[in-house]
Amino acid sequence: MGIDFTGQVAIVTGAGGGLGRQHALALARRGAKVLVNDLGGARDGTGGSVSAAQAVVNEILAAGGEALANGASVTDFDAVQAMVQQAMDAWGRVDILVNNAGILRDKSFAKMELSDFALVMNVHLMGAVHCTKAVWPIMTKQAYGRILMTSSSSGLYGNFGQANYGAAKMALVGLMQTLSIEGARNNIRVNCLAPTAATRMTEDLMPEEILQALKPEAVVPAMLVLVAEDAPTRTILCAGAGSFEAAHITLTQGVWLGNDAQTPEALAARLSQVTERTGEIVPQSGAVQGNTEVAKAMAQAALAKV
Repeated sequence: MGIDFTGQVAIVTGAGGGLGRQHALALARRGAKVLVNDLGGARDGTGGSVSAAQAVVNEILAAGGEALANGASVTDFDAVQAMVQQAMDAWGRVDILVNNAGILRDKSFAKMELSDFALVMNVHLMGAVHCTKAVWPIMTKQAYGRILMTSSSSGLYGNFGQANYGAAKMALVGLMQTLSIEGARNNIRVNCLAPTAATRMTEDLMPEEILQALKPEAVVPAMLVLVAEDAPTRTILCAGAGSFEAAHITLTQGVWLGNDAQTPEALAARLSQVTERTGEIVPQSGAVQGNTEVAKAMAQAALAKV
């Protein structure tokens, strides 16, 4: 196998079932020692038991691999730090973090309680922040790390009834963008995966024939590529039903309109030109937007002097 994780240590959150379980099993099959984390709660985040994580560990052990179970909630930073220390005590390093843990509290925004909005943000976004923060100094010291954020098409493109989930999933893209820049000098690569997979999170949302096409196993190849030694960084891979795509945050060429009393009307009149996608770019940092805008202003000023 070309992608090999022998000697590496991986932490996969939310790995007691569904996509996370498939991630953990695949990493173990390719040689990784895997800490399987799962709160063991319902898909809305209630309840909890380490039994789900232990069941996956038992599968890995039965196949001849190495694994440990952990039942920490990713919303509890102290528990997350203890989880990472568990991996360090057992194996002495952490090479891979797959932030997969998540819950659903779906309702239209008008009917959604703010507590449900906050909880989903806390699990998906702050859960990933907690886990990443706990492994970051380890990866920095060893000058190697691969971190995967689990985003979603609901975050990238929106989905009715998932304002909380979508906001959290798009926030993870922003987190990835900055961490990939900050981690580059220490060989820490950070990517996003936007999976379309049938798990208990989606089992009552799709017809049976679609669920069969969207088995979680079909997403796993994208995960393996994004955490491999020669992984890219700052990549958003979409995956489902054996198909793979990339999503990009782009910037159009736009137009320079200046800033005077009539600029709002000028912008409204030329908005289609501003949003025209011909020649759009994928900025390598947030500074590119500002630099592009200043460059157009300076070019206009130079023309005015001619």
